[in-house]
Amino acid sequence: MTEFKKLVFSGVQPTGNLHLGNYLGAIRKFVALQEGNDCIYCVVDLHSLTAQLVHNDLPGQIRSIAAAFIASGIDPEKHIVFNQSAVPQHAELAWIFNCVARIGWMNRMTQFKDKAGKDRENASLGLLAYPSLMAADILVYRGTHVPVGDDQKQHLELARDIAMKFNLDYQDHIRRAGQGVDITVGDEPVHAYFPMVEPLIEGPAPRVMSLRDGTKKMSKSDPSDLSRINLMDDEDAISKKIRKAKTDPDGLPSEVEGLKGRPEADNLVGIYAALADKTKTEVLAEFGGQQFSVFKPALVDLAVQVLSPITGEMRRLMDDTSHIDAILRNGGERARARAEATMKDVRDIIGFLY
Repeated sequence: MTEFKKLVFSGVQPTGNLHLGNYLGAIRKFVALQEGNDCIYCVVDLHSLTAQLVHNDLPGQIRSIAAAFIASGIDPEKHIVFNQSAVPQHAELAWIFNCVARIGWMNRMTQFKDKAGKDRENASLGLLAYPSLMAADILVYRGTHVPVGDDQKQHLELARDIAMKFNLDYQDHIRRAGQGVDITVGDEPVHAYFPMVEPLIEGPAPRVMSLRDGTKKMSKSDPSDLSRINLMDDEDAISKKIRKAKTDPDGLPSEVEGLKGRPEADNLVGIYAALADKTKTEVLAEFGGQQFSVFKPALVDLAVQVLSPITGEMRRLMDDTSHIDAILRNGGERARARAEATMKDVRDIIGFLY
């Protein structure tokens, strides 16, 4: 091998219902990336234990994410769709990476600080080591590119640090095993087994905020269901939530500058723009000067037009889960074969007997 083959990897946690923000910010990008790329899309059920140890319906949540992938247009025959726990090599490589990574690196992770809060001593070890498993998820396939949002950029940088340290620590072993690729990191030549993962940032990511508070992200964990549009919502629910979405008394401005200091207005215009695949400027050229009593019904129509086919297909798949289960089994088998090829190399490089 003279260079790393491009491979796109990403995953979604099975924790609660997927919503519009998940679709616009992640899944729609996954669908687009299928063109011209080798893609692996994973339901990261091992990661979900860091958010909530005991799940009452984890199989249902796993199937729901897989259904959303398929209903949105991901092709599980050309690419791979599977759940993380079906491929034990993720956990095996994560342990090796736990030994490569430094505690100081983990302690600097902003997401750990945010989620652990003030009572860090009571946080799970899994929450602290989460980025190490994330690095293993990508690198067990020697993934080269990951579509990421702002909240995961730091974890991707850590994945690069882990890969770099492994490559440097085991450089001679990698050569003796007849593995690796000559790369340059900065000015330093490295004989690397693992690639330096690159973020895929395809244009400005739509930042979808709560329908009840334009200063907070749309979230699965928000206690108010009116704060989000779930991918399984029917037309009536979508209409009700948009009609009840918080706004201000002023009409829509004609210029994007006029949305400053108006988070709820900015959010609704941004949602319309993302669903219509337009810019905010184009949306305001059409609706500038109009009241929300005119804009909201137009947004309802657009949201229903875009989401209804996805919702309908998700419902069909969830009514008979045998098809989803077959896709996940097939994806798991194909993913295990790839992951095991990597782990065989890694065991040889480290010196394990097996």
